[in-house]
Amino acid sequence: MRIGIPKEVKAGENRVALTPAGAAELHQRGHSIYVMRSAGQAAGFSDERYHKAGAVIVDSLADVYAAADLIVKVKEPQVEEYALLSDRHVLFTYLHLAANRALTDALIASGATCIAYETLTDAQGRLPLLAPMSEIAGRMAVQAGAHHLEMAQGGKGILLGGIPGVASANVLILGGGVVGANAAAMAVGMGAQVRILDKSLARLRQLDDLWRGRVVCEYAVQERIDALALQSDLIIGSVLNAGASAPRLLSRELIAQMEKGSVLVDVAIDQGGCFATSRPTTHQHPTYIEEGVVHYCVANIPSAVGRTATLGLTNATLAYVIRLADEGLTALKTDAGFRAGLNIYRGQLSQAGVADAFAIPFSDAAQLLLND
Repeated sequence: MRIGIPKEVKAGENRVALTPAGAAELHQRGHSIYVMRSAGQAAGFSDERYHKAGAVIVDSLADVYAAADLIVKVKEPQVEEYALLSDRHVLFTYLHLAANRALTDALIASGATCIAYETLTDAQGRLPLLAPMSEIAGRMAVQAGAHHLEMAQGGKGILLGGIPGVASANVLILGGGVVGANAAAMAVGMGAQVRILDKSLARLRQLDDLWRGRVVCEYAVQERIDALALQSDLIIGSVLNAGASAPRLLSRELIAQMEKGSVLVDVAIDQGGCFATSRPTTHQHPTYIEEGVVHYCVANIPSAVGRTATLGLTNATLAYVIRLADEGLTALKTDAGFRAGLNIYRGQLSQAGVADAFAIPFSDAAQLLLND
């Protein structure tokens, strides 16, 4: 298989889809790897290391797409990449199509087959390729929130952990999945008062058993979300509907009633965001203030720690890349969890959540593969 690793062109993106060690694994199995010049530089991986691993270094995005049949990326293709995709390509990356109609239409029009990291599942129904980035995003959400509670950043001037004689900050985490659990661990470690809301009683029991009262775990109903939001200094939105748009949990009217200088961190922004006032930001300009509340809505939070994130991502994705390289799309036919990652098959949408978001038709992934 001819495998292409482009340099990420999304603003502020420092990750690369494959480490040199991952490239070496694929090369040893007889596959050809084409890496765009300086693709790994921001993450600390030189072109020389990729070359020593057996990869061919090419000069441009166009060269990568022209040389390869399997394109492995980190983030969704950007506008300048749309025309480079064709019906011979298999694209394997984070897509988050439900938040981006233009991208969805472009990928359908390309005729490419597009597999999304974020909807692929394992035998237990978990999201193994989303998990490492969610772990990073959850931990960094608290770091970012604590920083932006500082007055110089527009915050209300509260130290997350307080000091003896002064109460610590109130942190509300909406969603108890991987992001939420990691956010809770960081917030507890920094000494905050932490509360998690989730709709899964089974998950709440797990978290309650883990924290033994150190984190308050409550069932999420809108009335309770609204009441707690007005008492919170930092709110982290970490809800996830895999492959679909994020639910809106805080209205503009409610946010306008929050104490000025409070901070919202919307980790769900790449799925459209879970706060009514959310809009995507970048690492270069990570925040804005609306209704008197600081909003941190960076769409690629893990990129801030590009080296750690690249290593963690390759650890998770490499086995799947190897299977695609070795078996082609047969790997999806024989593995329902892998097949759950299929969002577009040769120009046909195959993800129900995306179809619901845009009210467009879709076809069952298994049927598409079987009919081929």
